Amino acid sequence: MQALVLKEFNTMAVEERRDPEAGPGEVLVAVEATGICGSDLHGFTGKNGRRVPGQIMGHETVGRVAALGDGVVDLEVGSLVTVNPVVVPQQDAAEWAGREHQHPGKYVIGVRPDVVAAFAQLMVVPARNVVPLPRSMPAEHGALVEPVAVAVHATRRVDAAAATSALVVGGGPIGQSLVLALARVGVPRVLVSEIDPARRSLLERLGATALDPTAGPISDQVKGQLGGPADVAFDAAGVTGSVADALDSTPLGASVCLVGMGQPRLELDAFAISTMERSLVGSFTYTAADFRDAVEMVAAGPEIADALISRVVPLDEAPAAFTSLAGGDGTPGKVLVRLSGS
Repeated sequence: MQALVLKEFNTMAVEERRDPEAGPGEVLVAVEATGICGSDLHGFTGKNGRRVPGQIMGHETVGRVAALGDGVVDLEVGSLVTVNPVVVPQQDAAEWAGREHQHPGKYVIGVRPDVVAAFAQLMVVPARNVVPLPRSMPAEHGALVEPVAVAVHATRRVDAAAATSALVVGGGPIGQSLVLALARVGVPRVLVSEIDPARRSLLERLGATALDPTAGPISDQVKGQLGGPADVAFDAAGVTGSVADALDSTPLGASVCLVGMGQPRLELDAFAISTMERSLVGSFTYTAADFRDAVEMVAAGPEIADALISRVVPLDEAPAAFTSLAGGDGTPGKVLVRLSGS
């Protein structure tokens, strides 16, 4: 098989690797397409310290079941599937149901360096992490399930369904997914702060009100749009300035959900939290239930899913795509790498 390998920081290469085989309780997936995540780009540049040279990354994926290991009976060869990358030890799966992502011994496919992940044409995964997709779903849309699951989980961390307005700081793919998730739970007004004009245009197509942070303080723009602060805020960037904007744009007692991971350390205005009794809530990955719900959300809006995908590149063009995206090429939505299929 061929695989996209992080040769060294800022260098990707397509290499031949041995075809893997599914063992007991495992599934061999023929990967059709995998999305380039912001965390993959940070791994590519070495910025976040969570990827290592020699690794095969990738966790936003869709493919077809190629083979079943011994004991796997509830999946069919040839069926369209995605993969939940959060892997909990099998013996703990029942006990940790609903909080799988918090298991201290979990690993994440695409992050753990010794696991061949979704930028390979074939990958072996535990059968319990394989999630079937509707037959009617366009295959490429399956690669959007994972980022949408991140957004679904974040909205549940702060009970966004009770809000009448929300601010999202950062309009990249996770911010775009948050727009969908917030609409799904019935939030009528969603504002997104995004510096890039192409992304602002896409966000408006998704139903959000896009704000330009270069046009003035985001808190003032939020008040101008809503007549006051936003009920809840989501930071999809995860840097000092984005957290500050989220705090400044919410009222006394509000919740701010930190989803983005742009910086490992942040400077915070402690009084903006303590004296205003705001809650800064972390959100990381998702539960298995969040992931399954994300499948339904993506399947329910094929036109929106199409809008989220900016382009699909063949495997041999993937190294150049990583370099271009890391350099800020202005791509508004998701870039998928096609590894096999039509």
